[in-house]
Amino acid sequence: RYFNPIGAHPSGLIGELPKGVPTNLIPFITQTAIGIRKQLTVFGNDYNTPDGSNVRDFIDVNDLADAHVKSLEYLNKNNEAKLFDTLNVGTGIGATVLQVVKTFEEVNNLKLNYIVGPRRSGDVEAIYATVDKAKNLLGWECVVPLSDSLKYAWNWEQALNK
Repeated sequence: RYFNPIGAHPSGLIGELPKGVPTNLIPFITQTAIGIRKQLTVFGNDYNTPDGSNVRDFIDVNDLADAHVKSLEYLNKNNEAKLFDTLNVGTGIGATVLQVVKTFEEVNNLKLNYIVGPRRSGDVEAIYATVDKAKNLLGWECVVPLSDSLKYAWNWEQALNK
């Protein structure tokens, strides 16, 4: 199970390009930063979390790609016709939405236009992966820090708008 893939290739040549209004946080952040979106709304600040905003597990797409490679290597080594397993692919730690916003501002040296709005119906307070099985079975774990993922996503957004 994937958690929240974010980022782009470090070169800035490959990344996420949602059609219409983004449904994921990071494209909404980058599109707000570049001026495509007027404002970002953080939904809720009264959750039982360090800063009151939701906690999510944001995994860099480069780590996600590596998880796929490790999975294929595992399948090749264990070449059984009925081999099947389910693994969580995430960082194993959560970051609040406001931590992501502030980290994006910090690493890219800019200020986002955002407000804190009311909670959205159905949003859970916190969700993040338990990744021990992927680490033990595949020898895989995330290595790209959130700060780098947010730099890569911003580089991609800027490249799109050149």
